[in-house]
Amino acid sequence: MLEVLVATTVLTAGIAALAQLFAMSTRANFSAKLTTSATVLAQQKMEQLRGLTWGFDLVGLPLSDYTTNISVVQETPTGGVGLTPSPLDSLERNVDGYCDFLDRYGASLGGGETPPPGTAFVRRWSVVPLPSHPTTTLILQVVVTPARDRRAGPAAGTRLPDEARIITARTRKAQ
Repeated sequence: MLEVLVATTVLTAGIAALAQLFAMSTRANFSAKLTTSATVLAQQKMEQLRGLTWGFDLVGLPLSDYTTNISVVQETPTGGVGLTPSPLDSLERNVDGYCDFLDRYGASLGGGETPPPGTAFVRRWSVVPLPSHPTTTLILQVVVTPARDRRAGPAAGTRLPDEARIITARTRKAQ
């Protein structure tokens, strides 16, 4: 009888440990899914930014796209900010022209400052001229985070859980 009681206790302890492990792995898988989705959405926006005109024409004059609206589903050639330098805090708050909202499947819900119903991800970007070469080089950053108030989190520039951040430099090239 004592042997059965000891065996039952050991079995119960083992099952309890497995249940805890199962719960932890479920949370980790959900977090990994969010981070992967955020990374893909950040890469999509970075490709849009990199696709905007930033070069020189045939006689060497700078060509810059300052009007394309990339915060709408089908980007439009006018009505946006293109590669216009962004406000310094455009990665921490929703700034019209430098932010869009996405549903849980990654479909765009439009841009603006206020997230519409159904927003699962907030995608923000910044365009900053490189201080040492402001006319030829831009620093592009994209941050995608699950919908929440980023200002309530850690200091600016700190990566939050389930968030993706992509940074690149873009230099003018001759056409």
